Order: sequence, then C-alpha cells, then structure tokens
Amino acid sequence: MTSAPSTSVIVHKDPRVDALIKKQGSINKTVKKNSARFGKGYRLMIVNTNKRDEAIAAKTKVYTYFPELKAYLSYQSPYFKLKAGNFKTRDEAERYRKLMSPHFPKGVFIMNDTIEIKPEKDTGEVEE
Repeated sequence: MTSAPSTSVIVHKDPRVDALIKKQGSINKTVKKNSARFGKGYRLMIVNTNKRDEAIAAKTKVYTYFPELKAYLSYQSPYFKLKAGNFKTRDEAERYRKLMSPHFPKGVFIMNDTIEIKPEKDTGEVEE
C-alpha cells in the first residue's frame, strides 16, 4: 500500500487585514454603545410659544432652579418648544412637575418622549 502524497497549503496574508478586523471591532462596540443611549421615557413640556425670548427665559429659569435637569429647546415653525428632563418613569416626572409648577404658571405637562439614557457601567469588558 502506498501512501498518498502529502500536500500542504501556504497562505500569504497581508498583516493589514488583522489591523482592519481589530479596527472594525472597535467601531462596532462604539456603535452599539451609542445606540443604547436612547430609549422610551418622559420629558416635561415647559413652554410652547412663538416668542423666542420667552422660550430662552424659561430655559434659563430651568437651569437656575433645576440645574440637575437637561433642557431641550427646539423650533418647529412657528413655535419654540422647551422640554426638560430624562425620566424613565412617569412617577419621577410627576415629582418634578409638581416642583416646577410654581415657577411656570402656564403649566408643566408630562409627555412621552425619546430620552437620553445614562450608559451603565461596563460589565468588565476590556477595550483594546
């Protein structure tokens, strides 16, 4: 019995391929973290006006009395809308609504919105 001739394959690989794979993995981790930063929740509608100065004054008032909240001023012609906070639960939003109502006599309203979620601490993954 004769043995079959031994054959071998030699692979010539460009070392830049490994660098590209590592770079793409890093990009994928970043994209995953960024996409997880938004979710469903609640914000408080503070002002809905067609007067820019009124909206800016309300934003200043939010930062003065509630510096821990983030304020979001947007313009949808012809209205300036000021929303505040990133609340995961309606109860949390309700607590702030009650605190803010004396400062904004026209009313503060709870709205469903897409909120910013603070990233959780990493689960021990080591980034290279």
